[in-house]
Amino acid sequence: MPGVLCGGMLASLPDLSHLAFLLLGALAAGFVTGFAGFGTGLVASGFWFHVLPAGVVPPLVVMASVTAQLVSLTSLRPSFDWPRAAPYLIGGALGVPLGVLALAQASPDALRLSVGLFLMFYASLQFSGLTRLSIGAWGGRPSEAAVGVGGGVLGGFAGLSGPLPLIWLQLRGGPSVGQRAVYQPFNLIVLALASAGMAVAGQVNGLVLSALLFSVPATVFGAWLGTRLYRRASEATFRRVVLGLLLLSGSMLVVQALE
Repeated sequence: MPGVLCGGMLASLPDLSHLAFLLLGALAAGFVTGFAGFGTGLVASGFWFHVLPAGVVPPLVVMASVTAQLVSLTSLRPSFDWPRAAPYLIGGALGVPLGVLALAQASPDALRLSVGLFLMFYASLQFSGLTRLSIGAWGGRPSEAAVGVGGGVLGGFAGLSGPLPLIWLQLRGGPSVGQRAVYQPFNLIVLALASAGMAVAGQVNGLVLSALLFSVPATVFGAWLGTRLYRRASEATFRRVVLGLLLLSGSMLVVQALE
């Protein structure tokens, strides 16, 4: 983000177009997280990779996601199903350090391309309706722990802890409210662990903290608004809004990585 943030302090007047992208990403990500219970990294990455160094985005994503999750927690906490989420959480705790380690070894272009392709694949899969297939209780709790490991790795790598557990819960079947009661507490805990892991690994620097300072108000407002609308919107509306944003964000990232 040239000329905007330097060593955690404002070095000059901000580039307004870059600042607008930062705030728009924060607002959209907060809204989607409040509305759907996940998606900060999926949505924000498409905006933030455009104006921030690639290494700054993952720690910024996980810290903004924790902020958004805490906002929605205030109104949705009674519906969280902690016992059902337990195997996912155990696996997630094991996967986060692996994701943080992978992040330290990844190149910026590879990170953009991998995240972008994942977003496009996930959104296309959802649009296709393939995730509406049902597997019932197949695999039991061990399979849920394994999915949690995968979510933890993606959370530690790029703040993308939500999609794998969400897809698995959709395959399990049941109402979306019950699914959210599992994957939202998973996201909150895993991304909090990812934030701590990235800080220990030295990936949370002054630029990350300055960008977070700019983005937190928009993230909080977006999450508050998204949580309110979640209680009124139909599931079909939820799917169309979220998946459209995910597909757009993924496409932006792939184009940037291949330029």
